[in-house]
Amino acid sequence: MKILRLLRHLASTRFRTRRHFSPPVRQAIEAAIRECEARHAGEIRFVVETAFDFPELWHDLTPRQRALQLFGLLGVWDTAHNNGVLIYVDLADRVVEIVADRGIAARVSQAEWDAVCRQMQHHYREGRFREGSVSGVAGVGALLGRHFPGVAPGGGELPNQPVLL
Repeated sequence: MKILRLLRHLASTRFRTRRHFSPPVRQAIEAAIRECEARHAGEIRFVVETAFDFPELWHDLTPRQRALQLFGLLGVWDTAHNNGVLIYVDLADRVVEIVADRGIAARVSQAEWDAVCRQMQHHYREGRFREGSVSGVAGVGALLGRHFPGVAPGGGELPNQPVLL
């Protein structure tokens, strides 16, 4: 199992990631985040990672652990109202993870986040990266809108542009 995962990560290329998440797709994600954040008091970051490096694979870093690392590194946890959500896409492992700050995680169940992840993965399996990404942002936005209606004072704390790693 470890060898298959290593091969998948070694075979994943940034070129393929940039092809799936082309400038028009990234612009659609950014627009979806901006539109969603205008309707609720949450902050959304979107990250796509092509593959892990060898040391991360050797130590069996999971996509969830990596998402938690990026949640901290990108400052998603550092919003004034603890209302940040990270949507993390691991292309090599074909996994989507959602990490929410404590203000949101206390109100939204893991099952609800998982449903959004499954919907995104379904689109990605069919090669619909724009649709999967936008539907994921909309799904997170719907959950935030239900639990955090309105707009946070001083909103727009996090950049809306997706990050490609």
